[in-house]
Amino acid sequence: MAIINNNLIGNGLIQNIRKPEVSKNNYQSQEKNFKDILEAKKEENEIMFSKHASARLNDRNLKLSNSQIRRVEEGIRKASEKGIKDSLVLVDNIALVVNIKNKTVVTAIDNSKDKVYTNIDGAIVV
Repeated sequence: MAIINNNLIGNGLIQNIRKPEVSKNNYQSQEKNFKDILEAKKEENEIMFSKHASARLNDRNLKLSNSQIRRVEEGIRKASEKGIKDSLVLVDNIALVVNIKNKTVVTAIDNSKDKVYTNIDGAIVV
């Protein structure tokens, strides 16, 4: 433990040291900018694929073309308008379970083989 002798600190030394001024407005403006950026990113039509969904697409040799991805994005938009939270999006022979709020594909299934889908509250065929 260090002992400080107050007699060794002159008055002039203390006056030159100032704490940085941090205003609440500065934090609020930074927070607002972050919020704006986050909301803008959420509004973009880019869909995300979870690690699990990417693995299922690869394992099952399922490929999505650019036009199919655009159709999935359109399906997500329609599901969002209807208030669906977790949707089955059917694109040709591929079934995708999508979290609509996060625009994230949770899993991918070959629709020509499997026909049972759980944990969804809506389905979109595009």
